[in-house]
Amino acid sequence: MKKKVVGMLLAALLVLTMMVAAGCGQGKTQTGEENGKKTTELSGSITIAGSTSVQPFSEVLAEEFMALHPQVKVNVQGGGSSQGIEAAKSGAAEIGSSSRNLKPEEKVLKEFLIAKDGIAVVVNPANQVSNLSVAQVKDIFLGKITNWKQVGGKDAKITLVNREAGSGTRDGFESLVMNKKPISDKALIVNSTGAVKTTVAGDPNSIGYMSLASLDNTVKAVAIDGVKPSRETVSTDQYKISRPFIYVTKTEPTGLAKAFIDFVLSDEGQKILEGEGVVRVK
Repeated sequence: MKKKVVGMLLAALLVLTMMVAAGCGQGKTQTGEENGKKTTELSGSITIAGSTSVQPFSEVLAEEFMALHPQVKVNVQGGGSSQGIEAAKSGAAEIGSSSRNLKPEEKVLKEFLIAKDGIAVVVNPANQVSNLSVAQVKDIFLGKITNWKQVGGKDAKITLVNREAGSGTRDGFESLVMNKKPISDKALIVNSTGAVKTTVAGDPNSIGYMSLASLDNTVKAVAIDGVKPSRETVSTDQYKISRPFIYVTKTEPTGLAKAFIDFVLSDEGQKILEGEGVVRVK
């Protein structure tokens, strides 16, 4: 009789041990209490990939999120909006980032608007041209206007700086300015927001386009139809060349992906984005 009781107790203990072990193996959160408030500690890693315009903002958000959750690693990668969308679709990244609206065939993904950004048309600071119409910008990038004197500048040939195929900034520019007409094949092709800035800063006769939030005094943003690009003119829709910053996931986000997106859309996350130069959406 004693052997039977002992056997039952050992079996119960084994089951309990297995349950505890299983719980530890699945655990990505640890619940505790701090200052009388329940806290949840996250752990693990996620990858965000996509738009090079969104990338620096994701990096800042990731740093803040990892500071709040020391056991979490957020990997941020570029590659362009189309690659980010594909990475989310294939599962190569938990979160894709895009600086353009999703195409109809991409709408199967879950999308989250995290901010709005203007696309600034930029020239070298030495360029005396400070205002252009949308029509003039279009004709410049079509190759119809080839000299700065045609738009009130000095007698000098215009150098076009364009983004690579798949860039969300390029897609937004082509949609909002070019009406999907092809940009001149004489344009220089660069593969990031930073490369546009560097190229335009180094060539007094160049013109390009880039994220408003990444502007600094190395380039000059021209007014478009008399409206200067700024957070205020983008948020009030006065400045027409603007686009969304979007996160996408393959399905409804869970775990770390959900926690990170929730953080980005929280008041704290939106304040961080606003502080970095884009327009908050919440």
